[in-house]
Amino acid sequence: MTKQPFTLHVPDSELEYLKKKLEVSRFPDELEGAGWNYGAPLNDVKRLVARWKDGFDWRASEAHINTLPQFTRDIEVEGHGTLNIHYVHKKSKLESAIPLLFVHGWPGHFMEVSKILPLLTAVSPDQPSFHVVAFSLPGYGWSDAPKKPGFAAKQFAEVGHKLMLSLGYKEYVTQGGDWGHIITRTMQQAYGGTHIKAWHTNMPTAGPPQFSKTPLQFLKFLVTPWTPKEKAGLARTMQFRQSGNGYFQEQSTKPQTLGYSLADSPVGLLAWIYEKLHDWTDNYPWTDDEVLTWVSIYWFSKAGPAASVRIYYETNKAGDWTTARWTKVPCGASYFARELVQVPKPWFGAIANLVFTSDHDSGGHFAAFEVPELLVGDLRKMYGVGGPAFRVVPGKSGYATA
Repeated sequence: MTKQPFTLHVPDSELEYLKKKLEVSRFPDELEGAGWNYGAPLNDVKRLVARWKDGFDWRASEAHINTLPQFTRDIEVEGHGTLNIHYVHKKSKLESAIPLLFVHGWPGHFMEVSKILPLLTAVSPDQPSFHVVAFSLPGYGWSDAPKKPGFAAKQFAEVGHKLMLSLGYKEYVTQGGDWGHIITRTMQQAYGGTHIKAWHTNMPTAGPPQFSKTPLQFLKFLVTPWTPKEKAGLARTMQFRQSGNGYFQEQSTKPQTLGYSLADSPVGLLAWIYEKLHDWTDNYPWTDDEVLTWVSIYWFSKAGPAASVRIYYETNKAGDWTTARWTKVPCGASYFARELVQVPKPWFGAIANLVFTSDHDSGGHFAAFEVPELLVGDLRKMYGVGGPAFRVVPGKSGYATA
């Protein structure tokens, strides 16, 4: 099927149903002085629920979402049939703009691209311009969810690649963090060189070098002392794994059990995601309506919120965490101060052809939404005149005359 224009409109009956669910919410108790130590604070959740029930204007959020050029298209996935995929596609006015695929993660969604979209597609003699595609991962937003087991990183990568080909982008670059990192890493391993000319991530994570795979990197790892910044990054990583990783264990082992709560309780869904929005960002000043719009996209999603967490189980079962291998495809990495997992650059360099790195004193896990100017600035430096990936896509320099 060719592309179909998409306009989001949640039926009134769904809005009424949500209101009824919120009206009969029952909250847990809370220990004195608990703060954020035990998870999302009771007062915060009660305030957000009250606003969600009375005062929050979903139609205004919906209108804002619909300012983005959205479409749907059927994509055939090997072994999984046809999935209807929802995506944003905004072309630069410049024909020689660089095609870029943006890939979100969990608990993100396609609207993470909204702030960087106008920056990337802008035309200027001083910086490269991009044609931008951002799709809702299968099981997220308004994309179909997989119906059979085994839909892991390889299959998500296949969807992204086939979408780009269907749009006429035979050669392109990618950007992603969180699952976007895993998926674009998988994409460049499968389609790099011929189709994917470069990739960039804002979550450059990897395990320590292994002698069997990268002996020189391993030996260097043994004799090179860590810098103070690398030590701090590893400490941040350990803190996250010790006190913030419970969601991962549940979602990667028993997603169906968790799914009943996410699908049936809007309060449970709100608390589950709100905690991550708070803890994973660098003191980003979330407004209540930003949080509620973010969570509402999950609540009203085509497949329901339970579908979004199965990617953890499938990827864990497929072993996709450990399949990273070095390729010659040029890679850029942005290091943001409050990213969840921070490892020494040589670790990531063992699995990626690092041609560009940038360190930032601010920003967290949702860089495109928190600090869009910083992320876009890195992409411009990487792909712009004088950058290591300038003209990496033949005939698509991003400039009118370069």
